[in-house]
Formats: sequence, C-alpha cells, structure tokens
Amino acid sequence: MKYEDWEQEVPSTIKNDSVWKMVAYRLALFAADLGWYDVTKLVQDRRTIGLSDQLYRALGSVSANVIEGYSRGTGKDRARFYEYALGSARESRDWYYKGRHILGKFVTEHRLELLTEVIRLLLTMIPEQRNRTIRESETMYKISRDDLLTNAPFP
Repeated sequence: MKYEDWEQEVPSTIKNDSVWKMVAYRLALFAADLGWYDVTKLVQDRRTIGLSDQLYRALGSVSANVIEGYSRGTGKDRARFYEYALGSARESRDWYYKGRHILGKFVTEHRLELLTEVIRLLLTMIPEQRNRTIRESETMYKISRDDLLTNAPFP
C-alpha cells in the first residue's frame, strides 16, 4: 500500500482536524494501519500470537499518544505524551524485529524505517515542547517579594 493511496482513504473528519498537519501523527497512523495486515499474518503462527497482540497495541499507542499530547494545554504535558509515543514507537520497532522471521525481510525493513522516522520526528518535537515557556525580560519585575509582603497597602 502506498502512503498516497492510504491517505485518500482516511476520512475527512480525521484529515480536517488540526492534528493532521503533524507528520509524526500521520506516519504513526499509517504505521498502525499497515500493522493490521502484519499482525494478521503473525497471528497465524502459534509462536507469534502473543507478539502480534503486543505489536498491535504498541502501534496503536503511538498515534493515540501523539493526538493526546497534541490536545494538552501546556508544552510540558504535550512533551510527556510525546515521550509515551516515543516509547511505543521504539517498542513497535522491537516487536517488528522479533517478527521478522514471519513477516520477511522487505516488510520488516520497511516497518523499521517507517518507525525510525516517527522516532526521529518525536525526538525533535519533545525538546521543542519542553522549551515552550514564556520568557520575559527580568527588568520588568524589579519589586522584591519582601516589599510585597511587608508593605501591603490598606484602603
């Protein structure tokens, strides 16, 4: 499945949400959809039934945590959920490597590279959110706290 073909199938209710602008979200959602087919193949072998469940949960968690973080009000909160997404992306990559004997070299390499791209994007997004603070010149606030506490005027 090509990304462009997949994107055409995504409902407009999802694509019209502002989170759709985030490449990390789109790629994570794409990876989860690809994972549907991969886990269907993995579940057919008794040795990888548990692996398939773990993989699908981890894949679903990546985009879910990105969208949850996106919906948070502060950079610190957003970063925390992006970190969860990062952990799930790395976990997904690990499960794909473990399922390589069933999925084959071509599929495994593609999924590992796709998840590595998501990881790269998240590693950029997390520090950006952590540094989102209001920075004002300290000269604006020259009054001391002691003055505020000891010299409070009365009407």
